[in-house]
Amino acid sequence: MTPGRPVPPPLAQPLPTLDTPSEATDAPRLAAAYGATASDSGLVPLTVARRAPKEDDVEIAIEFCGLCHSDVHATRGEWGAQNYPLVPGHEIVGRVARVGSAVDDFTPGERVGVGCMVDSCRECDSCLDGLEQYCENGMVGTYGAKDRRNGDTVTQGGYASSIVVDRRYVLRVPESLDPAAAAPLLCAGVTTFSPLRHFDVEEGDVVGVIGLGGLGHMAVKLAKAMGAEVKVFTTSESKFAAARELGADDVILSRDEAAMAAADRSIDVIIDTVAAPHDLNPYFRTLRLDGALFQLGLPSGAMPPVNPGALIRRRIAYAGSLIGGIAETQEMLDFCAEHGVVSEVEVVRADQLNEAYDRMVAGDVKYRFVLDASTLGSPSEKADV
Repeated sequence: MTPGRPVPPPLAQPLPTLDTPSEATDAPRLAAAYGATASDSGLVPLTVARRAPKEDDVEIAIEFCGLCHSDVHATRGEWGAQNYPLVPGHEIVGRVARVGSAVDDFTPGERVGVGCMVDSCRECDSCLDGLEQYCENGMVGTYGAKDRRNGDTVTQGGYASSIVVDRRYVLRVPESLDPAAAAPLLCAGVTTFSPLRHFDVEEGDVVGVIGLGGLGHMAVKLAKAMGAEVKVFTTSESKFAAARELGADDVILSRDEAAMAAADRSIDVIIDTVAAPHDLNPYFRTLRLDGALFQLGLPSGAMPPVNPGALIRRRIAYAGSLIGGIAETQEMLDFCAEHGVVSEVEVVRADQLNEAYDRMVAGDVKYRFVLDASTLGSPSEKADV
């Protein structure tokens, strides 16, 4: 058994009725934060009221929080209407500040993390199997979601000095990992780890990675740590050196028909991280019999049609994958500690967040931004949210 918590934790606990009294140990605390007050406001200083820890809660003093491209989409209203003010951030690393009366698996001072979800129904088959990200009643996102166990308040994320989360959704972050570089593991790391683990990638397998951004660079590192040979597909020759620096064994220019033809039937599994519409059919031809292509990037527009014949002739699977469950995320963190895998990051101050968002949109980052929460300042005397 690997360190940490690699098996599903006990989750079965029915949702309380709305009139269930709070089990607060004392008054809520105010946290300094940055968030959006409207779709066009940019990120501005805010103060968030965090609930006092209930008996199963862990309060975390946040050290670092990764910036995910989904944070940009959410705060700018690009994925539909949002409840503002909105504090984003779901790649959280910090130290336990205090715990509820029933918490015996975390102690103050421990380094911990929180990823993309802070709750789920805990009763459906997916939750009981440790696949909370596929909760049949809807997982509760770390920000911008209704918190059903806490009066349907809207969750506020990790661009803040603290957060309070139920212990079942808190991860242990090994001390051997750099905390800033470990923060993106809570989203980008587990999002790429999960399909690799699902396909049982091991030594001798060949993994293809489409795209070399925040997700793609993690896919390269993790697949190499699993012992696989890694081939990176890119549309830009300028990415060749960077791919090899990350550990790629081969780099294929996807717009070069001859290079793509030479890769025919050479790959076992492809991790597709591109979030723009693109033709998948050329990549299917690089897969061996019983190969699989996992779609991780969520394109903003319609994709070109998939040729079913390409799938049928080689029994190819075309699948999607969404982050990872709590047990799998802990397994990923322990795996990364064992193999020395972290994200390549650029740490930014709170007053650089808007510039970092613009640079993310422009693709000007290698490969993830991380907020230093110590630069958030102090909360005001009154909460904004």
